[in-house]
Amino acid sequence: MITQQDYEWLFRRLPVMSTLIAADGACLDVNDTMLERLGYTREDMVGHRPEEFMTPESAARVTSELRPALRRRGKLEDKYISFVTAGGDVVDCITNALVEYDRSGEFLRTVGMYMEVSDQARANFKYRTLYRSTPAMLHTVDGDGLLVTVTDHWLAKLGYRRKDVLGRPVTDFMSEADQKKYADGRLQELIAAGDFNNVERQMVRKDGTTIDLVMSAIANRDESGEVDRMLVASKDVTERNRAERELRRALAENAKLRKELERERDYLREEVNVALNFGPIVGTSTALKRMLKRVEAVAETPASVLLLGESGVGKELVARAIHARSPRADGPLVKVNCASIPKELFESEFFGHVKGAFTGAHRDRVGRFQLADGGTIFLDEVGEIPMELQGKLLRVLQESEFERVGDDVTRYVDVRIVAATNRNLEKLMVEGNFREDLFYRLSVFPIDVPPLRQRGGDIVQLAQHFLEQTCKDFGREPMTLTRSQAADLKAYDWPGNVRELKNVIERAVILSPGQVLRLDLSMPGARPEPVIVASSEPVRTDILTDNEMRAFQKGNIVKALERAAWKVSGKGGAAELLGVRPTTLADRIRTHGIKRPTR
Repeated sequence: MITQQDYEWLFRRLPVMSTLIAADGACLDVNDTMLERLGYTREDMVGHRPEEFMTPESAARVTSELRPALRRRGKLEDKYISFVTAGGDVVDCITNALVEYDRSGEFLRTVGMYMEVSDQARANFKYRTLYRSTPAMLHTVDGDGLLVTVTDHWLAKLGYRRKDVLGRPVTDFMSEADQKKYADGRLQELIAAGDFNNVERQMVRKDGTTIDLVMSAIANRDESGEVDRMLVASKDVTERNRAERELRRALAENAKLRKELERERDYLREEVNVALNFGPIVGTSTALKRMLKRVEAVAETPASVLLLGESGVGKELVARAIHARSPRADGPLVKVNCASIPKELFESEFFGHVKGAFTGAHRDRVGRFQLADGGTIFLDEVGEIPMELQGKLLRVLQESEFERVGDDVTRYVDVRIVAATNRNLEKLMVEGNFREDLFYRLSVFPIDVPPLRQRGGDIVQLAQHFLEQTCKDFGREPMTLTRSQAADLKAYDWPGNVRELKNVIERAVILSPGQVLRLDLSMPGARPEPVIVASSEPVRTDILTDNEMRAFQKGNIVKALERAAWKVSGKGGAAELLGVRPTTLADRIRTHGIKRPTR
């Protein structure tokens, strides 16, 4: 049986430099080979830590890396350290260490053995030194996935010290999701499979934050072909992924806003179409033609237009005609009824707002000017705009730029302005309720829309147009106006203008029980229609017979020809006065046998 004394004798006579180290890291004993090589006495070294006899670099490595790894794994294999002899020479060694325990598992001592290295070992150490200092995020694991070594950059990225990580499973530093992914031996399977490229993983820093990495690895295999080491290079793509996520969110938000913008644009276009649902501009009166000439003159220019006229004359319809005849006809036409917007919401309605700009702003909102970009904005009842907002409106008209409420981003728009009012803006300027500079900016080209009472024969044409349209919309049989009804319509003053006329016709259609229009039930002053009593004798009313209608049409054509000096087509011709094609008028002239009188 070997006694403790025999053990000590054998230890001291070992031909390899060796130490016995206590739990506190101090030397319990040093063998003769080590004392002879380093030139120290046993008394010099026993009770002192081995690193006290090492170079500063090796001493630091023992403290930060080797001792923590030894405590975790219970052994060290082929670690490079350098001792300094009593004479000052450096002895480079490869160390292997093993922790000894008693049968109960209690720590006894650590046995450290040191073999002086060759030039090849020194080159390997230099390589390891360069490895650690390389400015890349590298780590090396063994076949079980335990960290063998890491670069300084790897430690800096994750916020750890070297002694905190070596000997630990690399999965300790992965995100919870990746830990589950490589649990139950799947990490060892990945290592055994060898090289891999561009594998995405997440690592967790010491402060708890997560970083996104893309990893590639090269495997080193032993003589049996098993992977014993794997060098892993990582690239931090956290910022790139964050930027990509932000870009995807921004693109998704832009797509959402674009769809909302398109829906709102379509809604507003429909709103304008409904609001302007008077149909085409109907009439041939001198006052209407004079106005239409001004519309044609300004439509193709970018000039701002101010429509002046009483309520209900059809200023909205004229605005649509200007837009339809302009180069912007394919763009949006957006209407803003300035009289219907609450004072505190004017700026948001015009320019939009961002989420949270004020109470109730639960999402970003696009303003009417941005909706109208590339098209026309129709500012109805422009005289109702609050004084404090008129300056911001003037800026958009002059500079074509604005900011949303609650936003500091300047936006630019290309919008043509058509404004309308039934108020006296010049009087409002005198009273201090309308900016003079805004007035002159809006009224670059003013157009007076004539009231219905100045349009003479247009009244009957409009009434017949509305009657046909209303019967179609309401699903009623077609009705016609009688001669007496036409006279009543022309005799009425029409304070509500075209809007009132349309309403009167619609009410009359609704209140008429049969196919005879009861205009007297919807318009003040209209005469009731005679009641037709059933009898064997036809009861004559003031409805025109077919022959009377043919005679009336012939006489009307002759009047038009006489006014046009018997010119059928072209500017100022009879076809233009009657609103028909020249070929159509020529057919009617032949049908009625109309001939130009000889001189």
